[in-house]
Amino acid sequence: MEYIVSFISLMSLFMLLMCHSLWADPPAGFVELRGSVPGVEVELRYLSRDNFVGQRIDGYESEQCYVTAEAARGLAAVQAELAAFGLGLKVFDAYRPQRAVDHFVRWAQDLGDTKMKAAYYPGVEKKHLFRDGYIAAKSGHSRGSTVDLTIVTLGPGVPEELDMGTGWDFFGPESWPASLAVTPQQRANRMLLQSLMVKHGFRPLAEEWWHFTLEDEPFPERYFDFPVE
Repeated sequence: MEYIVSFISLMSLFMLLMCHSLWADPPAGFVELRGSVPGVEVELRYLSRDNFVGQRIDGYESEQCYVTAEAARGLAAVQAELAAFGLGLKVFDAYRPQRAVDHFVRWAQDLGDTKMKAAYYPGVEKKHLFRDGYIAAKSGHSRGSTVDLTIVTLGPGVPEELDMGTGWDFFGPESWPASLAVTPQQRANRMLLQSLMVKHGFRPLAEEWWHFTLEDEPFPERYFDFPVE
């Protein structure tokens, strides 16, 4: 009887470990960004409170940053070109679980929570975030081939972001890549990022200088929900 109990206990432990492995690992076709793009900087802002919601977002459990393998190859090419000039990429968000998008939707429906308005949407009424397209029930990020990123300096010390005129995830026309509300140097920095991303297969978004989607994304109709861990 003791042997039977021990066997059952070992099998239960084995199944538990197998289930955890299946739950923790990303699906086939996804890679961890830093393992595929040497030198890339990652600052997952949805893992922190420094975002438009003001709290860690559902589905973000660790500093892992996932993208599809195809998107990673394009980003590696951009990184290589920038490195020749002492510059590199910094990623704020890549793959985003559907549960994170659902968190955004719940937050947008709570019109009383505006603690991050001054930093992220000073010129936009929260009640208009759906109408104006800042919040939606689905996001291309959940398909794994969309990234939010900027350019940073490389070298000794902490990498410094190039001045893009607004911060990442700033809701407003000032964030449009072609906005004339920013300086010529800030527009030039945005165009440097955009030209390299387009060159290596990414499509820009007219309303966000930091947002790019791989043109030939491998999962154009599929929205994933595995956690970032």
